[in-house]
Amino acid sequence: MEWTTCDYLVVIVNYRTPQRTIDCLEELSSEVSKIPNTCVVVVDNDSQDQSCELISSHIAERGWPWAFALQAPKNGGYAYGNNYAIRQALASDSPPDYFHLLNPDTEVREDAMVILRDFLEERPNVGIAGGCFENPDGSLWRIAFRFPSILSEIDRGLKLGVVTKLLSDHIVPKEMGDQIEQVDWLPGASMLVRRAVFETAGLMDETYFLYYEETDFCLSAKRAGWECWYVPQSRVMHIAGDSTGVTSRDTKPKRAPQYLLDSRRRYFVKNYSIFYAAAADAMWIVCFALWRLRRKIQRKEDTDPPQLLWDSMRNSVFVKRRSTP
Repeated sequence: MEWTTCDYLVVIVNYRTPQRTIDCLEELSSEVSKIPNTCVVVVDNDSQDQSCELISSHIAERGWPWAFALQAPKNGGYAYGNNYAIRQALASDSPPDYFHLLNPDTEVREDAMVILRDFLEERPNVGIAGGCFENPDGSLWRIAFRFPSILSEIDRGLKLGVVTKLLSDHIVPKEMGDQIEQVDWLPGASMLVRRAVFETAGLMDETYFLYYEETDFCLSAKRAGWECWYVPQSRVMHIAGDSTGVTSRDTKPKRAPQYLLDSRRRYFVKNYSIFYAAAADAMWIVCFALWRLRRKIQRKEDTDPPQLLWDSMRNSVFVKRRSTP
């Protein structure tokens, strides 16, 4: 079987989580046969810890003809790792119809892939679909997202109930129910993409090392005329922040890494202009400073990433305008 010419291609990007990736493959082993001509390719982002060798060895021991491992020449980030496989598949004589982007710290539940594939088969105007996530304890994480904006930055900074209520239609995280619904964007931890989306909207922007790349990609797809839908019947267990610790739901956040700050700045500058980015930066910094003051006065628990206000100021377009990617 040649992975570049299958009909349904699952792409997993690994970076120093070989056992998580192997566990993910084990869960996939009972699902790949449900969609004819399905392949899974693991791209190791130059982990330099024998990840690729360990994963390749496990695939060989299990005798899986549908699974493959590739060694990327560098750690270029999430978008780079996905594109490393997607680009090769698109260049083949018979590229896949569907690309399923899947994190290594996930476990697909029964028929999760089939449900998304069938949904796209029935709706030719839909380019991207994703499902509902489960937490490791079995509880559901029913969240999709709106595109970030100046208004969402105001709410994110102030953390004030009355403001949140007034700006409820602009808050980035969107609580979802049990109904299928069109949304702005979905987490890249499990996202099914129609081939035509890559052909019309382009690949993911590799300038993003990590974070905002799926937001940017879904926005590009929308501007190219594609819809993005949340399909909760498709379920995937996801250990959030397993490799970075940045988005962990169970522990206090770590200090925001440089690549997250760079990605946020790039998203606003690239998609809306440097003037819009400046306004977004100003609103966020002022509102977050007000929140930090209110938190101290009211003696509320500090759950913010360390030094976030200072990091936001020194990484704003006012300071890094010329170095914006």
